Amino acid sequence: MTKNPIMLFIHKTGSPGYFYWLSGKMIPWLWAAFFIFAAWGLYQGLFVAPTDYLQGESYRIIYIHVASAWMSMMIYGIMAVMGFIALVWHIRIAEILMISSAPIGAAFTIIALATGSLWGKPTWGTYWVWDARLTSELVLLFLYLGILGLHAAIEEPRKAARAVALLAIVGIVNLPIIHFSVKWWNTLHQGSTINLAGESTIDISMLVPMLVMAIATKFFYGAVLLSRARVLLLTQDLKKQWAARTIKNPGVKP
Repeated sequence: MTKNPIMLFIHKTGSPGYFYWLSGKMIPWLWAAFFIFAAWGLYQGLFVAPTDYLQGESYRIIYIHVASAWMSMMIYGIMAVMGFIALVWHIRIAEILMISSAPIGAAFTIIALATGSLWGKPTWGTYWVWDARLTSELVLLFLYLGILGLHAAIEEPRKAARAVALLAIVGIVNLPIIHFSVKWWNTLHQGSTINLAGESTIDISMLVPMLVMAIATKFFYGAVLLSRARVLLLTQDLKKQWAARTIKNPGVKP
């Protein structure tokens, strides 16, 4: 009987040795794509896109802020999905990817909060207000920090992963709060200017660099995620045969 190629790929990727080899091949391409898209997006956003008629030049921080805010939520969502997979099917690579995502998501959340504060000063006259969008984004940072602390507090890796998976799944309720906060409450944060189902209110010359930066950050996440996952996986399996073979013959397909 011919096996389903998708299921076969998932099965092979779940093998530590194959995952380590495949991710090593992917990382250089992910970094290359990141640098290309980031250079293009930043050039277009900082030097080509026109000045905003209301906010002046200060609006250009959106090319970092918006992409980082999107990534902070996307990464947490991926962590919750990986946590669910780890709890239901006990796939260890899903645990590794979930744990490895947490520091990256926390970093993007910090960048989103910091750039949002810098943008808020000339726009609102203050660096911080207890706005629903800002507050829920701050809660997201606390969730990331809680996950990192919980993982560090439990010595056994599989038990730590299960505990983190539960927290990640419970915390996902914060994501719709972040997204819909500007609609549910009267907030200072501006509403969405990008509408996938209709016409966006942002000019195309400003929209394109923003979307390019959003793509760039996803390649960045992929490269850093796989790099961190490889280190964590090799550290946990240092005494296993596949790890010993990999150390002796790095880059060789298992």
